[in-house]
Amino acid sequence: MEPAKKRSFFSGLTKNTFLLAFTSLFSDISSEMLYPILPIFLTQTLKVTGSIVGLIEGVAGTVQNIIQGFSGSLSDKWQKRKGIAMFGYVLSAISKPFMGLASGWPLVFGARFFDRFGAGVRGAPRDALIAASADEKNRGKAFGLEGAGDNLGAFIGPLIAVVLLFMWKFDIRSVFYLALIPGILSVIMILLVKEKKEDVKSKIKIDVGIQQFPQQYKKYLLITALFGIGNSSNAFLILQTKDLGVSFENTILIYAIFNLLAAAISYPAGHLSDKYGRKNILLISFLIFLIAYSGFAFIKNLWLIGSLFCLYGLYQGIFRSVGKAMAADFVPSKLRASGIGWYSTTIGITGLIASVVAGQLWDRVSHPSVFIFGALFSFIGIISLILFVPDKKAKVDHG
Repeated sequence: MEPAKKRSFFSGLTKNTFLLAFTSLFSDISSEMLYPILPIFLTQTLKVTGSIVGLIEGVAGTVQNIIQGFSGSLSDKWQKRKGIAMFGYVLSAISKPFMGLASGWPLVFGARFFDRFGAGVRGAPRDALIAASADEKNRGKAFGLEGAGDNLGAFIGPLIAVVLLFMWKFDIRSVFYLALIPGILSVIMILLVKEKKEDVKSKIKIDVGIQQFPQQYKKYLLITALFGIGNSSNAFLILQTKDLGVSFENTILIYAIFNLLAAAISYPAGHLSDKYGRKNILLISFLIFLIAYSGFAFIKNLWLIGSLFCLYGLYQGIFRSVGKAMAADFVPSKLRASGIGWYSTTIGITGLIASVVAGQLWDRVSHPSVFIFGALFSFIGIISLILFVPDKKAKVDHG
């Protein structure tokens, strides 16, 4: 009986699904070697303010997500996902070393911009490849496995940074240079993916509007936007953890554990969403976000803050895998890259608003106000999700 259970747990997945998961693994190792040290590098080495951190991370996240709408539309028009995705992985890999060369924040801003531009270019076509790598009843699993690879990379990356900085005593700038290596490995993984040709002869125009999508998809985007207005960059969680007295090394380790939990929950969350519905599982992630942000606003105990940061990883893993799978459910297959792309664009636009507002609150009001603001909008998102998103998948034409 036990072997049969193991087979059913991973049934419906293909070689492409696993290759794409490894692509995300190596790409995120590259990115997350840098992410937890970047706000510290900016504030301590380059001496910038919280507003500049919010600006850089807000613009970076927004560029990444906004460009997915355009790359998704282009991918749907050409019905060629792999080439566009590979270009994005290459651009992200080669941009990272330039951050380490910076003597001021503008070069970091530029390099971070192109890093996230590449991430945006690759995101929607890669997600369309993931959706195509498994049938509809196993779509949550496919996105969950990719999310597990992504978040596992986000666990390994900070650990590599800790080893380089604190055990081997590397200079902080050298970490930016070495991030190129796993970036190249991610390019190799995407090269091995075999793209399936669509039977559809697509005549889709590059349409930047959302009128082409079903009504339920539009409602889902609106609710994602309401929730996202309070979802600022994780850089503020890192800064708050360190400002409360946690050492630089332990802050990075906490961030690594946060990503480990995100990796651990991603595949089970996707699997459960296939069985019990996306909405129920997504609601759990929204509730975890509300608890974590409320805690960061009012709790000063270091152990509790560390625990909340780790708990927040469960939100990250569930939201990434189930949120995208739900977006894919609401659109026909010929518009899948566009649908997932504009879902990510919505996250990006609201992420910019959230991060810029958070930077101003951080500098001008108080540090806890950043998290009170986020908790308020997460509560609005929870109520909206309960009221306006259907429990079952949308009935769409998958031809």
